[in-house]
Amino acid sequence: MSELTIPSHGAVSDTTAADQSLRFYETEEHHPENGTLLGFWLYLMSDCLVFACLFAMYGVLGRSYAAGPSGADLFELPLVALNTSLLLLSSITYGFAMLEMLKKRTGATLAWLAVTGLLGAGFIGIELYEFAHLIHEGAGPQRSAFLSAFFTLVGTHGLHVTFGIIWLVTLMIQVGKHGLIPENRRRLMCLSMFWHFLDVVWIGVFTFVYLMGTLP
Repeated sequence: MSELTIPSHGAVSDTTAADQSLRFYETEEHHPENGTLLGFWLYLMSDCLVFACLFAMYGVLGRSYAAGPSGADLFELPLVALNTSLLLLSSITYGFAMLEMLKKRTGATLAWLAVTGLLGAGFIGIELYEFAHLIHEGAGPQRSAFLSAFFTLVGTHGLHVTFGIIWLVTLMIQVGKHGLIPENRRRLMCLSMFWHFLDVVWIGVFTFVYLMGTLP
């Protein structure tokens, strides 16, 4: 005959206390649906403050030539206009990539992203040529406060574009490997905001630094 084991009162109390200590207040995902996009907007606002400080610095030092060359002596507006066109055109091609993403066309999305990356690389190439030409002419960042502010502002924007291209290539690899999954679409949306933000900043640089810098 089998024996029936009756738990003691102490064992029952311990089991009840353990059950009461395990309380689950949330059973669903607590991460907000648009939390990543909100966080990226906050990052862009902080980046706005960085560029605002750089623009303010250039506004203060932009006329401190220290008996050296001014913007009118150094800037080649046709070359800068070509560079501006490349960056603005890359913003349009990225928009085409986002439209293809919404249609879930992986190949077309990758193609437009590749065009965007090439245009961005062309922008960086022209900017590096400009920097090298200025330094070769003896107009490096150490020549005057004006040139220090110029190299800092334009160079910081160029670094942002370079990081954007690296991010773009990384996402192209991810999309090619995993397709347009929700995670990749969210990442492409964040990069889209970043890329268009850089275009807006560059319009300010082109107007405030180059166009106004060539005025007497």
